[in-house]
Amino acid sequence: MNYMTKILDCTLRDGGYYTNWDFDKELVVEYCKAMEELPIDYVEIGYRSISLKGYLGEYFYCPEYVMKELKELMPSKKLTIILDEKNIRAEHVDTLLKPCIPYITMVRMAIDPKNMKRAIVLAKAVKAMGFQVAFNVMYMSKWKEDSAFLDLLEGLEDTIDYFYMVDSFGAVLPNDVKDIIELVKSKTNVSLGFHGHNNLEMALINTITAIEEGCDIVDATITGMGRGAGNLRTELLLTYFDSKNILKTRYAIMSNVVSSFENLKAHYAWGTNLPYMFSGAFSLPQKQVMEWVGLNRYSLGCILNALNNQKESLSDNIKLPVLQSKKEFKTAIILGGGKSVKHHNTALKKLAKSKENICVVHAGARNVSNFIDLDIKQFYALAGFESEKLLKNIGDFTKIDQQCVYPPFPRNMGTVIPQEIKTISCELESIDFTKASTDSLLAIGIQTAINLGVDTILLAGFDGYDTTIDQTQFMLAQENQNILNDILKLSHINVMAITPTKYDNLETSSIYSLI
Repeated sequence: MNYMTKILDCTLRDGGYYTNWDFDKELVVEYCKAMEELPIDYVEIGYRSISLKGYLGEYFYCPEYVMKELKELMPSKKLTIILDEKNIRAEHVDTLLKPCIPYITMVRMAIDPKNMKRAIVLAKAVKAMGFQVAFNVMYMSKWKEDSAFLDLLEGLEDTIDYFYMVDSFGAVLPNDVKDIIELVKSKTNVSLGFHGHNNLEMALINTITAIEEGCDIVDATITGMGRGAGNLRTELLLTYFDSKNILKTRYAIMSNVVSSFENLKAHYAWGTNLPYMFSGAFSLPQKQVMEWVGLNRYSLGCILNALNNQKESLSDNIKLPVLQSKKEFKTAIILGGGKSVKHHNTALKKLAKSKENICVVHAGARNVSNFIDLDIKQFYALAGFESEKLLKNIGDFTKIDQQCVYPPFPRNMGTVIPQEIKTISCELESIDFTKASTDSLLAIGIQTAINLGVDTILLAGFDGYDTTIDQTQFMLAQENQNILNDILKLSHINVMAITPTKYDNLETSSIYSLI
């Protein structure tokens, strides 16, 4: 084994995919103090970037004061930042990197193999400023299929200090690591690095294999915190090295910082699961899986169905009959998942019974069981794992003789429909009134009402969220608000909330004034 292998901890950078690159100040201080005391060589503190759309936090941009503070906390460590090559060009280097000179030792570059020529131009500009330069080249499990980009490494020994093999999909096995290292060594004498993802729980053995095959630097993160299924755990690597008498570690210090990040993990739940295992096994993109898992809109079965469709190159696996547009009802009550539906359940039923030409559209399955005996036409807007919720809430699909409505074909997740409700299922031809989402239950419900020809939509159970909400709730609240803003633009449909709501711009009336 290479006893001189260096360790780079990239918790703040890779972990930022879960926190949007914002971390609690006390946690960062604790982390930095632990890094200073542990046998870690490099600490990657985040990205440096030009301004991008949307909110990205402190450790995505790493302003100068952040670099200064972290260097003061970790004076003996070689600090690293990373550039995302797809956004950064040589002309950005002076502005981005001049402030880094007093604090940063190495600049890494995240690189898609197809952009290698462009990356070399950027690398030369970075190297000219005096930094160590590392290439983090992604999609390692695909390199055997097309390794031509490696030919471009010839003559770059004075430009690149480390060439990292990044197992982006968490797909490689130890024999793959050996084969790819042999391939890379045939093309360059640059020192090698390895960054392993843990989809198949192979990050440790792959990293050990990389070291045994001559890698000079490897990555890890505290508790494995990192994009998607996460990375090799720093604490596991250090414990392994200690057991082999390679490095001594201070377990009291390590246990404290690990405990703090485990508390964070309880909230964000990084680490591998069945969809990440599947995506790793077939080298499918992590970003999309992370979004699907994080939204909590889809079951593991839905996500696996979508991944299997990707593997089979299918846009969707089921085509349903289309819900035809016709003037069938005057009014639609659209029921959301808020607690106000249960609270005002009796009034909502009385309202539905008292009006002619009215239907009920359920935006999801949460409240279906409370209205199962209501003798008027009902529609169930379903997406994700709502059909599974429907069965759970009702207990018996034979009780349902209403229409289940799914998003337009093809659906992002493919389609998972229980056999019992296929005969009463249909799909929308399109969602025309908004571009905010095609699989939002609210959007499906509103488009269903539009297709049924209504001129009045009464919303109940769209309570909104309190101010203390997590990132997923915030995203869903924004999505709902955008959908509501779009339907309010239609002059021929009157939209009104009839239970309390925190959403903006909605005309609100009391359900009790209508019965």
